[in-house]
Amino acid sequence: MKLSQLVLMLQILLIGFVNATQCKPTCSDKCGNVSIPYPFGIEEGCYLDESYYIDCNSTTGIPHLNVSSILSVMFGFQSRPLEVVEIKIDGNLIRVNLPIAYRCYNEWGKVVSGSTTTISTSRFPFSSTQNWFTGVGCDLEANIGLNNPSVAMKCLLDCNFFHGSVRNGSCLGRGCCQASIQQGMTYAGIDISLPENKTSVVGNLSRCGYAFIVEKDKYYFNTSELPNMSNNMSFPVALDWSVGDAMCEEAQKDKVTYMCQENSECYDGEIGVKGYRCKCSDGYTGNPYIQNGCQDVNECESSELNDCLQGYCKNTHGGYKCICPNDHQGNAKKGGECTPVEPQSKPRSVIEGIIEGVAGAVVVMIFVYCGAKRRIRVKGRKDFFKQNGGIMLQKTLFTCKDPFNKAKIFTEEELKKATENFNDTNIIGQGGYGTVYKGILANKTVVAIKKSKVIDQGQIKQFVNEVIILSQINHPNIVKLLGCCLETQFPLLVYEYITNKTLCHHIHRHPILTFEKRLKVAAETAEALAYMHSTTQIIHRDVKPSNILLNDEFTAKVSDFGISTFVPLGETHLSTFVKGTIGYMDPEYFCTSKLTQKSDVYSFGVVLLELLTGTKIHSLETPLTVYRGAAAYFTSLLECDLLVQVLDDQLKGDVYAEMVKRFTKIAINCLDLEGKTRPTMKEVKHELEQLRCVLLSIEAQSI
Repeated sequence: MKLSQLVLMLQILLIGFVNATQCKPTCSDKCGNVSIPYPFGIEEGCYLDESYYIDCNSTTGIPHLNVSSILSVMFGFQSRPLEVVEIKIDGNLIRVNLPIAYRCYNEWGKVVSGSTTTISTSRFPFSSTQNWFTGVGCDLEANIGLNNPSVAMKCLLDCNFFHGSVRNGSCLGRGCCQASIQQGMTYAGIDISLPENKTSVVGNLSRCGYAFIVEKDKYYFNTSELPNMSNNMSFPVALDWSVGDAMCEEAQKDKVTYMCQENSECYDGEIGVKGYRCKCSDGYTGNPYIQNGCQDVNECESSELNDCLQGYCKNTHGGYKCICPNDHQGNAKKGGECTPVEPQSKPRSVIEGIIEGVAGAVVVMIFVYCGAKRRIRVKGRKDFFKQNGGIMLQKTLFTCKDPFNKAKIFTEEELKKATENFNDTNIIGQGGYGTVYKGILANKTVVAIKKSKVIDQGQIKQFVNEVIILSQINHPNIVKLLGCCLETQFPLLVYEYITNKTLCHHIHRHPILTFEKRLKVAAETAEALAYMHSTTQIIHRDVKPSNILLNDEFTAKVSDFGISTFVPLGETHLSTFVKGTIGYMDPEYFCTSKLTQKSDVYSFGVVLLELLTGTKIHSLETPLTVYRGAAAYFTSLLECDLLVQVLDDQLKGDVYAEMVKRFTKIAINCLDLEGKTRPTMKEVKHELEQLRCVLLSIEAQSI
């Protein structure tokens, strides 16, 4: 199969998948009857961050937002999760059901029953344009408390004398009142109270009052509700949502974190609401937050989408053209006119005929030459495709049961232009597989391009293995594969560009990392390895500081999967050739050739000790080698209170002494010479997260 045909097949698969769903690949797109589009999600790895997590009740099929309302019922408190009714990409709206607040009084003004509603919606403010704050009742006040001074709304009605002024559909203060919602409001405390200086309720029409936020046009006041309104009701409320913390102009500067994908536009939300929003450009539809999410609308499929009255409609990217029939010219759109083209003819001389003949022969020769050259070029690319493992990738990646692979296939010209023809000034490092270049794509995205040094069968398998591994991993702490190129002499991989070098650089060559940052990097690396072990059944096999990349916020990104491997379901280990880096390799694996997930745990333990010491562990001045007694050596240092002798200068001091000891114990457990007694990466991750919580509480107390 030719490379161009393979690319076409992949594009068709991508378009088909995006048209079918608005969530990320392999993620569930519905909870019950409610669609859950990205950046929201109901499964780990399927949402942008915890704010966008939707809790889907598997029994009821009802989705809930990751915030709760607190209902106070006569001095008791009850937390209720917010039921999600709808999430809209167009308009960036979440519709939820919010309980009402109410109070009922006796004729002397004493509360006999009631409840208040308190809610904090985190980063999703109440829509100021689509909601009303509403009160229903007589001789009462409906109140809404904000972070700022409270806004009080009064329903002043003497129900004994003005029954006639209470009208259905009227919320002007007689029986029903409404007020606008403040922009950017994320907190609301809703209750009912007696007006100031009023101690009794004399009206007989209603001695109960109700207060609630409701979406406009979703509530119609009826006078029969004054004495009969249910106190257990909930009303639909519209919440605004956005992504990121910056406005469009600032967000677009960071191409790595910028969320708006191709064929989409960025726009800012309401004043006072942080973040930005994305929408598909005119002529496109879909989800602008996922790759290839905005697909071209074929306006020619429906007469309602185009105004071509004559001739025929031709679809274009993001639009369409109205073409006049053959032998006609003009404007084929509504209001225009296509007119016949008048035939023109003139006598032709012999000289003109000769000139045309010679010109025709030249054109034919040019076509023949270009065709031959093109065939040579196509054959060369086809040979490179086979040589670089393209057939293996076809069989293992693109023809599997889940064929969707969002990694893009780049052309050689694209990557040459991105790297200035692979100029040496753009080299940013050497991986276990080859040279890594920094490149800038045509859309201004900064990328890292990995180029093989040599071609042999082992290198091809390593290249194919890395593509397969990374195509099945989607995690914020694992470097993202953007695509590959198969038509060059050397196979190429394209990754997201990580800006702040490697962990090796920061602990061995430029050691200024604080304990907080070291703990953060350790916890995030453990999270990535635990995800690989539990979710994708992958063993990294080469965990070391030079394979842990850091961005400007010191977020860890695990990289270099050239020798990683899958573990079949139900198996506990693999018998394989020993591969890895001396000093970080599990000694049990080195001696037995049995690879387990605990092999990664041992390598991670070595990384933890290097974070503590700032020194490569096998270069410490001790007769004990890393394969015989690292755990025992550090245990003895702890017991003799001599750990400070080997600590990095940044960690020496009393402030974090106890936490450094706990950190060391975690590393010691990982370095146990017997794999079966080491903790799992999930357990290590949990211990490091607990340690981070302790650190945060200490810092909070010191403020």
